[in-house]
Amino acid sequence: SDFQRLIQIPLDAGDPVPLSGDIRWDVDSFDLSNDGRILAYVTNEDGFSKVHVRDLRTRRALPQPELPVGVVGDVAFSPDGRSLAINMSTPASSGDVWTWDITRGELTRWTQSEVGPVDPSTFVTPELVRFESFDGLSVPAFVYRPAAGEGRRPVIIDIHGGPEGQSRPGFNPTYQQWVADLGAAVVVPNVRGSTGYGKTYVALDNGPLRQDSVKDIGALLDWIATQPDLDPERVVVHGGSYGGFMVLASLAAYPERLAGAVDIVGISNFVSFLENTEGYRRDLRRAEYGDERDPAMRAIFDQISPLNLTDRMTKPLLVIQGANDPRVPRSEAEQIVRAVREDGRDVWYLLAMDEGDGFRKKSNADAQAEVTNLFLRDIFALETPTAAGAQ
Repeated sequence: SDFQRLIQIPLDAGDPVPLSGDIRWDVDSFDLSNDGRILAYVTNEDGFSKVHVRDLRTRRALPQPELPVGVVGDVAFSPDGRSLAINMSTPASSGDVWTWDITRGELTRWTQSEVGPVDPSTFVTPELVRFESFDGLSVPAFVYRPAAGEGRRPVIIDIHGGPEGQSRPGFNPTYQQWVADLGAAVVVPNVRGSTGYGKTYVALDNGPLRQDSVKDIGALLDWIATQPDLDPERVVVHGGSYGGFMVLASLAAYPERLAGAVDIVGISNFVSFLENTEGYRRDLRRAEYGDERDPAMRAIFDQISPLNLTDRMTKPLLVIQGANDPRVPRSEAEQIVRAVREDGRDVWYLLAMDEGDGFRKKSNADAQAEVTNLFLRDIFALETPTAAGAQ
């Protein structure tokens, strides 16, 4: 199947029986009541989670919970099978437990995740949009829009890593902070190669097709220019790991259409990356990106690697790196910083000596957030707030 299905396999004889029907979305998780009567499973439908409840014996659908927009982590039946526990993250909650009463059809929220002094009612729920790419492919994106105001808003495009990953509408305090403090709209695309949309979609950027995902960002910039509330003159790309490659590649491909870029532990040259990433993961990465030992693939890498395109990177760049990264080595960051600076261009560089693939320690994560916000305010020509009482 193009999608991950739920099937039942008879242990004595007979053929496997599909249980999730002809739903053309991945099944993420499931549980079965102790008596084997009631089945619950979760589908990932365009990034949103949906819980399905069925009588496994009669194959009939039972009443389904109408959940808020978000992402379900897991489901589990009570011992008596009368209720279903649901763990869920939403744009306004980092993770809460709900229960669904199977008989009464009632949904109850049991916990309220901690968000400190922030009012969760101010958090923005993203809108799902789709835009057409260069080859007619429909590409999905989540858009977090600030409250209506005067003028067009600056835009931050955040590109997930992986590349076989998916951005989903769970709790993301960074997006909410950008919307609230910077007044920026945050656009989160799932370009070709993302999971969640079938095996065919995942494979659309493999090997020599890598640059097609960069063209998806070009199509997204076209879409942004059509939106009356978004400012096409103030667009920044942001992303980490593979998303960092996408940031650098987009900066090289669309310098006249971007105002700046934030690259976090990104791949700057596929040949040096594949040669220097830890050995335990090298062959896995070659299966996705291509084998640098193959002359034909190496020639493609030479064409598309951002390190060979720095003369086109004319807008400000922020590079963030952990010194001990085993996945995307420090050398990937330092060679792009050095090359862009040699071209006489503006580069900010934040290096944490006690971090790996992404900042985990709170002090470092706080520093990353502060530097990123300073960079974005500078790019968007926003005033920098001063501490209370400062002169």
